[in-house]
Amino acid sequence: MKNLIVGLFLVAFTLTATAQDKMNKAVVKTVSFEQTKGEFTQKALTLSEGTYVFSVTNNNAAPEVGLVLIEEGKDASKPENHIADAYVSQMVKHGKTESSKEVVLKKGTYKYFCPFNKTPQYTLVVK
Repeated sequence: MKNLIVGLFLVAFTLTATAQDKMNKAVVKTVSFEQTKGEFTQKALTLSEGTYVFSVTNNNAAPEVGLVLIEEGKDASKPENHIADAYVSQMVKHGKTESSKEVVLKKGTYKYFCPFNKTPQYTLVVK
């Protein structure tokens, strides 16, 4: 009987943990960016910690644009410092929108920019 109670407890605990994991993974927010010639229309951004997908629209900014996200203070010219999952799935052509993979952002300050559209580096703060 004791083994049955322990077994039922373990099953209930496993199901609860699995449901909680699914709920945590289900909360993915989308951040939409728009690029025009030489700039992002969003000049700065403040977000809470969490999981995000970045969506980038090319509003006749350049033939193709993208997105680079780095932690503040890192050398943006070195691809190993880029948060690769924040890259869009493919280059964004005129009038199109593309999205990144899911990116988990922790508290801190980040920079985002597009090297193909020659944008400045903008600040993204995660609180």
